[in-house]
Amino acid sequence: MKKITVVGSLNMDLVVNVEKMPKVGQTVIGSNFKEVPGGKGANQAVAMARLNGQVNMIGKVGQDGFGKELLNSLKKDKVNTEYVKTEKNIASGVALITVNEDADNSIVVAPGANYELRKDDIDDCMDAIKESDIVVAQLEVPIDTVRYTLEKSKELNKYTILNPAPAVKLGDEIIKNVDLLTPNETELEILSGVEIKKDEDILNAAKTLMNKGVKELIVTLGSKGCLYINKDMHKMYKSYKVNAVDTTAAGDSFTGAVAVSLANDENIDKAIDFASKVGALSVTKEGAQSSLPYLEDVMKFEGGNA
Repeated sequence: MKKITVVGSLNMDLVVNVEKMPKVGQTVIGSNFKEVPGGKGANQAVAMARLNGQVNMIGKVGQDGFGKELLNSLKKDKVNTEYVKTEKNIASGVALITVNEDADNSIVVAPGANYELRKDDIDDCMDAIKESDIVVAQLEVPIDTVRYTLEKSKELNKYTILNPAPAVKLGDEIIKNVDLLTPNETELEILSGVEIKKDEDILNAAKTLMNKGVKELIVTLGSKGCLYINKDMHKMYKSYKVNAVDTTAAGDSFTGAVAVSLANDENIDKAIDFASKVGALSVTKEGAQSSLPYLEDVMKFEGGNA
């Protein structure tokens, strides 16, 4: 199997369930408060490791209790943490997550140590990238660090995957170094500047980004499935129908599963089908890393198409 390096965030998720999302100025009573290891980068790394991927994690935590818990969580799932640095006098990243009865979530992130991940840290961890075949990034660390990571990865002829969340407008110098982009509709609209109202708008938005250098895209569409697009074709894939409990980390599990499939030299049809199963299973459990399925669970999954 090819090796994967994830460059990204590690957060402790502080999760509370509510019946309805509060409106501005409103206080509601929640239930089932819990602390769950998360962060988009760490979620994707754990998702890969649980699917038997060989994964390095590059990131930063604070010198606090949350930082120790986040590292232990990665180690428990056999993610290589030798490239995760501990930043003194800075708190670990924290995400405040509210989940309603429809399994929708609202998230506020306090980046903490994640925003201390700099270009020189990437240089210090270059051995991880050199020994890997696939490099995966997201946008919960500084954009300059993401840009530098992708640039150096392409110089080393690595296959790059960018999960562009949380969504921000990105410069062409980032876009041109992305082999596979995995946005949802909202993220695609922000990245491309193309307003999406109908299906053909998705294709137009994707073409805008491919003209800037992206080689292929998988646009996730929630319960509708996902759309794969490259310069020669596009294809719609249906989702698997499950009873959703919590959508936190669904996108991370999907991206992680795609990366593992590609590391196993699977074709795109098999990669997306596998990732769709992983994403479906992840929403049947609460939390971020606590919801991520193991390979044996995916192999036994027989959900129907939505």
